Amino acid sequence: MTPAHVNPLVSRESIVARRPLGCYFALTFAISWLGACALVAPNIVRREAVPKFAGLMMFPIMLLGPSLAGILMTLKLDGRRGLRDLFARITLVVVPRAWYAALLIPPALILLVLLVLRIFVSPVFSPNRFFMGASFGMVAGLFEEIGWMGFAFPRMSRQPGALAASLGLGIVWAVWHLPVIDYLGTATPHGAYWFRYFLAFALAMTAMRVLIAWIYTNTGSVAMCQLMHASSTGALVVFSPAHITAAEEAFWYAAYGIILWIVVAIVVGQSGTALRLVRATPADGRIGGKSPAKI
Repeated sequence: MTPAHVNPLVSRESIVARRPLGCYFALTFAISWLGACALVAPNIVRREAVPKFAGLMMFPIMLLGPSLAGILMTLKLDGRRGLRDLFARITLVVVPRAWYAALLIPPALILLVLLVLRIFVSPVFSPNRFFMGASFGMVAGLFEEIGWMGFAFPRMSRQPGALAASLGLGIVWAVWHLPVIDYLGTATPHGAYWFRYFLAFALAMTAMRVLIAWIYTNTGSVAMCQLMHASSTGALVVFSPAHITAAEEAFWYAAYGIILWIVVAIVVGQSGTALRLVRATPADGRIGGKSPAKI
């Protein structure tokens, strides 16, 4: 992958030009984490428990990190031409229909895991039906993927490849959630199960990042990544059981993560470490190549 355009105003000696990914991640975490911490700083200073509403409000503030950092870094490195290219990938929605079917993977697997657990473990794992929660997924997918897949992944996948890049980005993505990890599920706070829940969450999210990268590699569409992210987050909010303990929540997230990795194994078996199934629009930050081949 090569940038669509190199901004002549950016010196080759500047740290932004030499370490674009490092600068992007540093800026993303700074905006997100500092913004989230600023919101709850008064409670921390007074040694008070953070109210649930304040904790939930941290998440929309954090969404500014990946999106703003992606836009600013694109403008700095590639100028207005780079922004036009980014916008073109965000608005690229004409892809083979089979890729839209892939958007059903998260809700289908979540329902499968919860229904199996309800039957064989406990009725407490019955899927919830909080359908308004789908809006949370749409907002998260819309903003986050501007930076994660619009800026970071195309640069990360130059070397050593799409699979390794998606795994690395998945880990970063999971760690990025740390300030709000206690507000992502229904069992809050997670207390002694906090770290166990985080590991289960990271297991699932890293696998999901591979699937998002698989879609991007074959379509070149950031819009499809936004929809896949929205499908994943929205389904988790909609169907997560409403009355479970922290231990039970960590358990079902781990089960979901395992089945996601089974799907990832199938995808990698079919597409290889390049995550490429078909001859598609090159996911190299440029638009204008041949249309993706039909599946």
